[in-house]
Amino acid sequence: MSLQQIRNFSIIAHIDHGKSTLADRMLEITHTVEQRKMRDRVLDDMELEQEKGITIKMRPVRMQYKDYTLNLIDTPGHIDFSYEVSRALKAVEGSVLLVDATQGVQAQTLTTLGMAREAGLTIIPAISKIDSPIARTEEVVKELMKLLECKEEDILKVSGKTGENVDKLLEAVIDRVPAPRDEFRGPNDTRALVFDFQYSNHKGVIVFVRILDGSVKKGDELRFAIAQEKFVALEVGVFKPEETATGVLETGQIGYIVTGIKKPGVASVGDTVTQHKFPLPAMEGYTRPVPMVWASIYPESQDDFDDLRLALGRLRLSDSSFTHEEETSGSLGRGFRCGFLGLLHLEIITERLKREFNLDLIVATPSITYEVTYKQGIGSSKGGTTETIYTPSMFPDHGTTTQIREPWMKVQLFAPADYLGALVPLLYDHEGETESTETLSDGRAALVVHMPLRELMRNFFDDLKSVSSGYASISYEMEGMRDADVARLDILVADEPVEAFSRVVSVRRIEEDAEKAVEKLHNILPQQMFKTKIQGYGLGRIISSRTLSALQKDVTQHMYGGDITRKMKLREKQKKGKKKMMERGKGNVNIPNDVFLKMMRTGE
Repeated sequence: MSLQQIRNFSIIAHIDHGKSTLADRMLEITHTVEQRKMRDRVLDDMELEQEKGITIKMRPVRMQYKDYTLNLIDTPGHIDFSYEVSRALKAVEGSVLLVDATQGVQAQTLTTLGMAREAGLTIIPAISKIDSPIARTEEVVKELMKLLECKEEDILKVSGKTGENVDKLLEAVIDRVPAPRDEFRGPNDTRALVFDFQYSNHKGVIVFVRILDGSVKKGDELRFAIAQEKFVALEVGVFKPEETATGVLETGQIGYIVTGIKKPGVASVGDTVTQHKFPLPAMEGYTRPVPMVWASIYPESQDDFDDLRLALGRLRLSDSSFTHEEETSGSLGRGFRCGFLGLLHLEIITERLKREFNLDLIVATPSITYEVTYKQGIGSSKGGTTETIYTPSMFPDHGTTTQIREPWMKVQLFAPADYLGALVPLLYDHEGETESTETLSDGRAALVVHMPLRELMRNFFDDLKSVSSGYASISYEMEGMRDADVARLDILVADEPVEAFSRVVSVRRIEEDAEKAVEKLHNILPQQMFKTKIQGYGLGRIISSRTLSALQKDVTQHMYGGDITRKMKLREKQKKGKKKMMERGKGNVNIPNDVFLKMMRTGE
């Protein structure tokens, strides 16, 4: 196949701007999928994707249109998966920038556009949902003209629902996106960029690749340039959209390679596949995605611990962007500390564990990493050293550190200007620092804000949607580490700290958070046989306290009539017994699993 007849492109957009629906119409027009097999969101084949209405895993597909081969990569729109999107953009020469005619340019639109420009791609602007009765197409056209500094005729107006002008968009892809370049240097010079992968029980890891140089054939001895793992190509093929074996992939083509590898952590997005005997250096720009959010995951029953370990290992085979390592909690038993790219990534992984592996889980409150420097002479070997803390229970006591640093984010917000008055106190409450505010031509405000990741996770997304009536959009990126004024908040039950309830909070909010946590636990913890104190402890003192009354049982209910002293003796005996139980029972309060679950769902 001639390189001049190949076009590789992706669709990039803010979440819920119609990428997958537009891809459906492309598959119909090019007859890639038979009409009888068509359904909504063909490329979103995960149950969670269909349920949530969002793309979680990118999907490549090969289409034949006229005399051209069009390789499309449908990418996720959520910010949590921006690293995977950035690597997918390295596999194509052009991108369709899709903007919803009813919403206009959003925060994630700018983020994905920036990644596409950084990759040097040809940008084809398109406006979707033009058939909607609330579409404001002409206003959005002006937004795009200003954003891209292009002419009105460069912008295509399409409808993924009706298929209007989708054929013109395909023509624009052929006309504007350049063909792949031939950088072939020798018969053994082979490089293929891994932009995604999945796992099959029978075939092992299947890597999705773009052939940059040379070719890959079935039976070739290959290796991962970064992981330094050797394997044999058991099968080579393309996506139509299901996997279809072709026996060979050549320069410029997008397809898959079956590796047969069945151990986790080998394949990763951004790695380079080369010939084993004639290896080439990896493609530049490879980095492993860094977890931003940490959460501890425990099985509800310790009998399921081995099943959870197996399930996490299996998920790692298809998603190397989360990490896990074993840990032990005094109250929850054995579990795993896991790192994720964001809160949505955490939600997706835990949902897959529950559905695909039928596990009942306890997910501890998500946290972030802190860098702490200990004081000299604190009475331990840590004096003067700096340590990275992953879990709140390991956070040092108040007064034992000289410096605490936490990750900060650069946040872009778009919201109607009418809601600015409500946004300002929200940003103050979440320790946001506003860098700039700009009013756009369509009456919306664009804000650039700097904020601790800790506060971004503290219900900021829900609060933002609430104060803006759902109209605000957000994107963010890691900015660096800054000094933090935070402390560990422990929850004591019967004078013993419960590790799973510990959290790191802002010093200025510690009293409020302690009151809320203690009150919530007081309301949901079952009564014990003795009075139980529930306390919030932080900054070296008890901040909040409630007492849970003991279970009441009338030990004289079986007695009818007789001398009153008989009943008094029984009640005195019960009183002494409860006193002994309280003395012996500290730290042995029965906390059911559903109490842990309800406390974790606090979102604070």
